[in-house]
Amino acid sequence: MRQFYGPCLAACALVLVTTSAQARAPSLDDAAGRYDIDGSSQINFSVAQVGGGGISGKFGKFSGTFRLDGKDIRKSVVEFSLFPETVQTGEPRIEKFLRSTAIFDTANYPKIVFRSTKITQTGEDTAEIEGKLTAKGTTKTERFSAKLTKWNRRVISFHIEGGIYRDRYSMSAGLPIYSNIVEFDMTVNGQKH
Repeated sequence: MRQFYGPCLAACALVLVTTSAQARAPSLDDAAGRYDIDGSSQINFSVAQVGGGGISGKFGKFSGTFRLDGKDIRKSVVEFSLFPETVQTGEPRIEKFLRSTAIFDTANYPKIVFRSTKITQTGEDTAEIEGKLTAKGTTKTERFSAKLTKWNRRVISFHIEGGIYRDRYSMSAGLPIYSNIVEFDMTVNGQKH
């Protein structure tokens, strides 16, 4: 499944741009620094189902950092870890299935990791984050889009979206009834060091 970690990187790239909370747009120098991903972040996902319905949920435990380079956004770095054991859907049966060997195999792969390799500013307050996602022993390149939604001298927030093909990570159970694409919709909040 595609991870939401990449989106954190995009958020960093977005910091370069304007912020409505400020009288003037922040400069790269203003927003530059190291941020810890805060527990108030929301990592949500959904998988569509033929005929409607589907599965939606979130992850309760994650950690990470991003470093925003004030001189060159391309040198910024995002690192994110997600703990799939904490998946929450509101349905214990589905959660147990998602933790099983058919999907996350949390007993053998307790962590999903994303590390950015490239951040590209795509607009005044948007960026694309590309990086290596490792899940269930497989590493693939994934991309997320990020939009800066809040910034001040201590706190930054991004809205990050992206879709991941789950069969690339040996998580193809339920195909084709359930979509191969896992859609991520994340709010990533960072606290500056």
